[in-house]
Amino acid sequence: MYDDLHDQVVLVTGSSRGIGAAIALAFAEAGARVVLHGRDEAALATVRERAGDPGRAMVVTGDVTSPADLARMRERIADGFGPVDILVANAGSTTSRPKPIEEIDEADWRADVELNLTATFLTVKCFLPDMKRRGRGNIITVSSAAGRRASAHTIVAYGAAKAGVQIFTQHLAAQVGPAGIRANCLAPETILTETNQAWIPAEQQEQLIQLHPVRRLGTAEDVARAALFLASEESGWISGVILDIAGGATLV
Repeated sequence: MYDDLHDQVVLVTGSSRGIGAAIALAFAEAGARVVLHGRDEAALATVRERAGDPGRAMVVTGDVTSPADLARMRERIADGFGPVDILVANAGSTTSRPKPIEEIDEADWRADVELNLTATFLTVKCFLPDMKRRGRGNIITVSSAAGRRASAHTIVAYGAAKAGVQIFTQHLAAQVGPAGIRANCLAPETILTETNQAWIPAEQQEQLIQLHPVRRLGTAEDVARAALFLASEESGWISGVILDIAGGATLV
């Protein structure tokens, strides 16, 4: 399955663990040449080892909010594997906690927008020209259910930034379709990554399960399978879509 992904060069930003690592490993299993990215070099080395053939996975590091770092990453990838065919702009995070809007610190707001929306924009901006020159490419961004529905318990800046990622992706898809490039967005809900397993108590996990029509929480592999589909020719006439990976939770 997904034979068309074989030998494609895939960059997954933020792939040292969690959703990004699962996406990268899924592409490696499909026979792609995978570029891992992150800040934790030890964690990246572990993912690279899990990816199998060391000649088909490489590691780059750099700040995705820095155009200079991104340019260096692009050149290193080009030297090692060639130009990027599939870009998964997954890097993003927050250290904030839910609070009333009037209590949100301006620095926290700016950090969430920078780490999620601006980082996605700069990453796409860096790798898009090569795709346009070649007349082909596939871009997958990663948003969140926090950007799909309003809630009094949402981290507001994070949710706003992720909603921005969604409309950015749709504008992108409208622009680049004539150049032979597709762009789609994944919007995961509660995913039991290693971090969430440790952070969300078992009792709260059970409560969260009851909020999902499909009575379980998501896994990183659920997101990875969706990424493979959107990157492959199986979805060849799909572009500008925001795909909820949420067990039906965004419906209620």
